[in-house]
Order: sequence, then C-alpha cells, then structure tokens
Amino acid sequence: MRNPILALGAFSLSLCFVLQTPMTINAQTDLADSDEFFQRTSRTGPERDHTQKIEDLLKRMTLEEKVGQMTQLTIEMIASGKDQNIKVDPAKLEKAVVKYGVGSILNVYDQALTLDRWQEIITQIQEAATKKNRLGIPVLYGIDSIHGANYILGATLFPQEIGMAATWNPELMKRASEIAAIETRAAGIPWSFSPVLDLGRNPLWSRFWETFGEDPYLAKVMGVAFVRGLEGSDVSSDQQVASSLKHYMGYSFPLTGRDRTPAWIPENYLREYFLPTFDAAVKAGARTIMINSGEINGVPGHVNRQILTDILRTELGFKGFVVSDWEDIKKLVTMWRIAPNEKEATRMAIMAGIDMSMVPLDYSFADHLIALVKEGSVPQSRIDEAVRRILRVKFELGLFEKPMPNAALKSKFATAESRQVSLQAAQESMTLLKNENNILPLAKTAKVLVTGPTSDSLISLNNGWTYVWQGSEESLYPKDRHTIRRAIEAKIGAGNVTFVQGTKITRRPGSTSNNTPTDIDEEVDIAAAVEAAKNVDVVVLALGEGSYCETPGNITDLTLGEPQLKLAQAIQATGKPVVLVLVEGRPRIINRIADGAKAILMAYNPSNEGGTAIADVLFGDVNPSGKLPFTYPRTPNGLINYDHKPFETENTSFGNMAFNPQFRFGDGLSYTTFTYSDLRLGKQTISANEELPVSVTVTNSGQRAGKEVVLLYVSDLVASISPPGKRLRRFAKISLNPGQSRMLNFTLRSDDLSFIGADNKRTVEPGEFDVRIAGLSQRFTLK
Repeated sequence: MRNPILALGAFSLSLCFVLQTPMTINAQTDLADSDEFFQRTSRTGPERDHTQKIEDLLKRMTLEEKVGQMTQLTIEMIASGKDQNIKVDPAKLEKAVVKYGVGSILNVYDQALTLDRWQEIITQIQEAATKKNRLGIPVLYGIDSIHGANYILGATLFPQEIGMAATWNPELMKRASEIAAIETRAAGIPWSFSPVLDLGRNPLWSRFWETFGEDPYLAKVMGVAFVRGLEGSDVSSDQQVASSLKHYMGYSFPLTGRDRTPAWIPENYLREYFLPTFDAAVKAGARTIMINSGEINGVPGHVNRQILTDILRTELGFKGFVVSDWEDIKKLVTMWRIAPNEKEATRMAIMAGIDMSMVPLDYSFADHLIALVKEGSVPQSRIDEAVRRILRVKFELGLFEKPMPNAALKSKFATAESRQVSLQAAQESMTLLKNENNILPLAKTAKVLVTGPTSDSLISLNNGWTYVWQGSEESLYPKDRHTIRRAIEAKIGAGNVTFVQGTKITRRPGSTSNNTPTDIDEEVDIAAAVEAAKNVDVVVLALGEGSYCETPGNITDLTLGEPQLKLAQAIQATGKPVVLVLVEGRPRIINRIADGAKAILMAYNPSNEGGTAIADVLFGDVNPSGKLPFTYPRTPNGLINYDHKPFETENTSFGNMAFNPQFRFGDGLSYTTFTYSDLRLGKQTISANEELPVSVTVTNSGQRAGKEVVLLYVSDLVASISPPGKRLRRFAKISLNPGQSRMLNFTLRSDDLSFIGADNKRTVEPGEFDVRIAGLSQRFTLK
C-alpha cells in the first residue's frame, strides 16, 4: 500500500515499454525514481496527541528537573572502565539520572559493544531513571549509527553515505536505514545521530565521505530515504529510531576545507544549496536536529538565532528538538571566543534555539542554566519550550511505555537477509570510471597480482564511525568478511593470486603539541611487487586512504600519498595491465597514474561486504551501475562543481581554462551500453503554473543486462542571478535487458525552474530553458 504524497515538489515518472522483451524487474532498483520515491515516503501513520501528558508532566517538574532534561552526558559520566571493560557505576548513574535528572546519555567509551552488553547497560540506565527518579522520566540514549549500527559488534554495516549516493537508489538507502534502525533499537537505543545532510562541495573536507555528494537534489532524495527508513510510519515501534539531521547547516563548506573552521556563505547561496536537504527531511518527519559545529560569516552555528529559530522554526516549521554537538557550548568560549565565560555562552545558545546541550563531560551546563533562570537572564518560558520538545520525542518514541530493550529483537539482528542488502548496496555503489579496450571484466582463469595499501584492509573498506570513532581498531573487525585480496582469492582460487602489499598506511599517534593521530603512507616492498608483476596476467592495484573522521582527517593536499604513486608508476612501468581500485572517502588526485591504468574502479568506502562486491565487479558476476555523486578533480586546486557558472570555464578571453576534471559528476560505465533517443517536450512554451511533460527513450544497445541511472538536468539560460550551467532536477534508475528499450515520462513544474534571488527568496523568472538528458537537449520558453 502506498503512503500519502509528500509535497516536496511535484514531478512524476512513468515507464512505457517500447520493446516487449521478457525480463525480470528488480523492484528495489526500478522503483527508485526520485519523485516516485517522494510520493511514497511521506511521514505516515496516525500521530497520537501527547500534549495533555506533556503539560501535566511539565506542571509537576521543578526547574532543576526541567534543566536536567535539557542535559546530555556521555556514557563515561555514568560508568567505570572503558572499551570492553566498561560497566555502569551505580553511584555515578544515580548522580546523573536521580540527582540531576539527566534527560539523555550518548556514545561509547571508546569501543563498540556486543548486543548483550548494550541491553545490559541500557536496562540499568532505564531502571534508575524510571524507578529511582521522582517522575520516572526515561533517558533518551543516542548513538552515531552512521552506516548501520556501527557501535554494536556484529551489526550489519553498509557503504558510507557517499557510496550510498553512488547507487542512486533511494529505495536501497531506505532499506539500509530500516535495518540500521532495527539493529540499533535491538540494543535498547532509540535515537541515531544520522543522517548527515551536509553537502560535499569541497572534497578536501575530512567528512566528505559522510555526505551524499555535491548536488542538493540527490542529497535531498537520499536524505529523505534515510530518515524514513530510520523513523518509519510509527517511530514508537520497537523497530524504529528517531533521526537527527546534521549538521544544520553549512558545516561542510569551510573556506579552508579543514573541519570546524570558518565558512563564508552568502545567504542566497546557503538557501539554494545547503538548506534544501534539511527542509525536505523536516517535512519527512525528522524528530531532532544537530547543529553545525563551525561558524558561518563569523557567527557560530550554536548562537545563530536566524538559522536556529527564524529559518528552522518559523520557515521550515520544525517541531522536534535541537541538540548541540560535542562540547560546542563550551567552545563558544574556548574556541570561537564570542562569550567571556561558559555561563554567558549557555545563555546565548539557549536563547538562540538550542534545546539540549551535549555537554557532555560535566554538569556545568545544568548548573549555569539553573542560575540563569533564577536571575531572570533566561525566561522560564524558554525552558518549558525546550522541555516540551524533548518530552514530545520521548513520548513519540514510546519510551514511557517501553523504556527497556526488547530481547526478542535479537532474532532480527545481523540476519542473512540484512547482509545481502549490504552486499547489494556495495555492488550498486561500484563506479567504473575507465575500462580501456574492455579489459574488465577479468577472466576467472587469469593470474592476478593484488597489491596496494587498501588491498588487504577492512579498515579502508569502512573508514571512520566503525567500531570506534576513527574506525582504526583492527581487532574489532569481523574475521569472516573478505578484504579485496581475500575476495579475489575466493573468486578465482588462491593459486591464481599473488599478494604483495607494496605500501602501507600507518596510523601515527599525535605528538605532545598536537594530539591528533594521522595516517602516514609508507613504502613496504615496492621492488617485490614489481618483480611479482612479471609473472601474472594483470595487476589489481588497490590504493586510497586509511580511516579518519572529523579533525584527524584534515589534510592540505588532495594528492594521493607519494609512496602509493611511486608503487603505481613502478607497476605500470612493467607493461602489465593495471586495474586501479580506489578505496577512499574523498577523491585523491591521481593524474600522474590515471592514464597508465587500463581500468579504474571507484569503490568509496563500501564497508564489510565491499571486498566481495569489488571482486564481483572485477570478474563480471555483477555489472557495475554506480555513478559519481561528485566531481573528481584532476588537480589539487581544480575544485569546481558540476553546476559551475559557464563563464568560470568557458570565457577564454580572460584566460580561464576549460572544465577538465579527472571524472565528471554522473560518470560511471557499464559492461553494456545504453543509447538515448527521442527526447521530447510536451510543450514549447509554458506559463508559470503549467506543467512541462518530458519524455526520453533509453535502450540497452549492448550484449548483457544492466542498470542505468538516467539524469535529467535543466539549464536556465538567463537569470537575474548568474545561472549555473545546469542543475540536476530528476533521476531514475532502471534495469534493461539487451535490446530492450523504455520510454521514461517526466513532468517538470515551476519549482524546478526556480532559484534563490538576491532578496533571499525563491523566484521564477520568464525566459528560455534547456532540458538535457545524456547528450540530448531540447529548449522551451517560460512566459
């Protein structure tokens, strides 16, 4: 049964068979059209009205109890020990949930735990909160389930968001987040700090891989999929969790590219590119939002009332609660220096719109806020407003009725079916960027050298937010998942595979002056790899990155490490064909070695099933269908997005160079070929309130079945704000057998022709527009 329509911009797609040939449709792919998905994934299900319960509870609460609900502490504040030896400390727990009435606890310290341990810990927390606390208000536990329930050992993990974006399959994204929700809730944890809805428009940024790429429309569709999978039609179900949209907003676009450094973003650009993902996810029912840890135009996100209240509450109509990021109220003093002390920082943040503070290592927030209210610096009404929002989410999650973990959910944890979904996601994310003379797929009888620093590493396949924050603890990774090396050995037999590492990526601890750990590229045995290459038919060279997250991932140069480039050039010098596999969270510069590679496969961070998925593609058991969700730069400073202004790359009178990235947004090859024809517009002239029908025919003109991502762009030829060359407005993913054709019918409306004007308002201007699909283009006029 379909869900009610979500009004996020009307547009429809229908599929008409042109050539009637037998086929089997994979519904999880063929129904993954962007607008069709929107129409089925609105917030659904009857919502219970908890207003009276909330008001009754508020009347009974003291100021201290209300402020307690606004306080979030990390798990180490209620526990002793760490890693696998962590255990709840009864005295610490009682101080937190009884004395201070803390409303939320989060995180691990520092390692992922088993499902049984989580259930034990959550049970102890909720027993204290519901039985020892005067009002029995349950704790809202939060965790970073970023690519699956990654802080629960044995959970099903999925490609990181950038890889999920490369699938262009929102149905698959929704299914992945449904599994993440079930497995997170199985631990007794009802709140996930995901999805990341920042745009990846600067690939230098260390959290680039946590985004859905550079385009706001793609990110909006995939973000809604993520939210709907987590929250479902009834978030009180013991198989759903509350989402937390992050990091609202503009966090991903620091001027330097380094994490948590200043961004300078004009408001019209902020609204055009960075707001739509959050707007769509709010309309899709997201319960909570986490705030940008940086600043925009000199104003830190945590005190930006225009963003936190005027836009989020008044314009978007957000009804949930807003949580700070880690220590970010304290950082208003220590880092951003806009407040003289923590007490004033607390006042500024609360009055700007923060409802809950991720303090998280002391009780200072509660002490300061209580004092601020008593002295009249923060009105009681603002406290009540924040606590209403927090209590509403707790009621909506069903925590008052079912605060304890459900032991029965163990049967739905890490199932074979869930693992298969993870494998499918990894397979569909694989993006073939080069395939000279159709060297791929490789024959399973080939003699293969596997080399490179990411070739035998589950850490690289996963990246950060995997078992520990930085994803760097090898002992926690499963022993029954294949690295690229092991997957190739399983595919063609170990006797056909030679392995020489060549180089390695080593995690170095921070120095006394800089406590940030860093990854270092080091040579291991390049000469041995070169010698081994002489005795094989083909070399699979796996390069890329180790694991990193947030500030520890900061770099100043996107160029791939010199030892890796040296290894690649040495292998290429042997004359043996090289298949380059890139396992990386952001596009590292490879211009010195790209031409010498016969094939290039972009794997992103495909997670624990990634090794198998890579081998499936390399040896032809899976036909690749991923498309780049970002522009892959050719040079360190060649950071131009696909939707750049035409004059940036075409005005040769000013000496501007042509747009020449290593690979373009939307690039991705297949083992078959697709031909586009008959792009038609239903009208040549429309008015602002009219729809524009668009149709195109796609044919599989190759020799094997395959999936194709169809991208529809619109170009505004003249506008009062200089227009981009083109903007993505729709996409679909379809399956075609050899010789089969389909006609796709789209409908565009005025919103698809609009932009944010100089007055920071959305506007539609008359003029000429081009519709572009593949190499086809048609023009129409808007009156």
